[in-house]
Amino acid sequence: MNSTTLFYIIIALILINFIVDKILDALNAKHFNDALPEDLQDVYDVVEYKKSQQYKATNYKFGLLTSTFSVVLTLSFLWFDGFEFIDNIARSYSTNPIIIALIFFGIITVGSDILTTPFSYYSTFVIEEKFGFNKTTKGTFFLDKLKGWLMMAVVGGGILALIIWFYQLTGDNFWLYAWGLVAVFSLVMNMFYSKLIVPLFNKQTPLEAGSLRDKISAYASTVGFKIDKIFVIDGSKRSTKANAYFSGFGSEKRVTLYDTLINDLDEDEIVAVLAHEVGHYKKKHIIFNLITSILLTGFTLFILSLFISNPLLSEALGVQIPSFHIGLVAFGMLYAPISEITGLIMNMFSRKFEYQADNYAKNTYKADPLITSLKKLSKNSLSNLTPHPAYVFMHYSHPTLLERIGNLKK
Repeated sequence: MNSTTLFYIIIALILINFIVDKILDALNAKHFNDALPEDLQDVYDVVEYKKSQQYKATNYKFGLLTSTFSVVLTLSFLWFDGFEFIDNIARSYSTNPIIIALIFFGIITVGSDILTTPFSYYSTFVIEEKFGFNKTTKGTFFLDKLKGWLMMAVVGGGILALIIWFYQLTGDNFWLYAWGLVAVFSLVMNMFYSKLIVPLFNKQTPLEAGSLRDKISAYASTVGFKIDKIFVIDGSKRSTKANAYFSGFGSEKRVTLYDTLINDLDEDEIVAVLAHEVGHYKKKHIIFNLITSILLTGFTLFILSLFISNPLLSEALGVQIPSFHIGLVAFGMLYAPISEITGLIMNMFSRKFEYQADNYAKNTYKADPLITSLKKLSKNSLSNLTPHPAYVFMHYSHPTLLERIGNLKK
């Protein structure tokens, strides 16, 4: 195989992925106006359902525009040797492979983000604003961008620099050291994400003493689940959409509730949602996901090590000077189908785990408040209640609302 053949394989993979995605989106869009199933009739009234249909249609059309722009930009970049152009800029500043790679990815990342910022801005301040979701100020929007860039530079840049350093020291065995590095980083993030990252973007405060905290503590004691750290996050700073999540292990485990969740649900429903989250912990789903993620990372890095030294990867992107960072970009594009398959498998496990967590909440607390909470959260986010089965299979990490209610009523 020569570099030209590899180039066209990359082009074909990008186009096939785009076409499949657009077919799935179109199939899903055909179900936007379906009549609601009997079990979901009480989620929306006529006016609210019409609003949800408009929201879905608006996002569908906007998604078509943004994804088309993204794929045209990527294909143009490939066709007109954009990667070689950026690589030459990076090489004009240094001869050190690590510095060259950091400059290269810095230009690509920031440049891509700047080009897509108008779409992100429109989505936030036009679409989300129109449908009553947006609470973000323009100052917060751009400050989040800057913080994101800073995090990417420090964390992403640091990890990339170490991986290239491992490659320089050990050659094709670099993947073992890189795997160890990513594994440690994943563990640290799982343990301390809420302490290290969340405060950069949101304010967290302990849930104040009162009936809600008492109910949560009472439930936790009935299932032998000790939890002292219950926090409320100011999610309303950016959106009216609600959420709750569980993080950490051992002494660092904590429950985080969005203030919007507390506003939208009654206390019984909040405890039911937490019972679901406790179910994930008790059923070892968090451990499974962490271990699986680390194993998949190791597999990916091993496959990368088999090909990264081949100059064909760099030549396929029009770059005549072989390098780790260009090879990494080409490999990422070629690896996309495998990544898609592993993503599908992980989604299948995730949907299964959601049923298990729902069953745990049903058996240790009550099904009815969990059902009403799911309906309220779907209503308040104008969720699609009638998605196409193929779209669900390919993209959903959770079962549909109808499927979850059916399971909870058994």
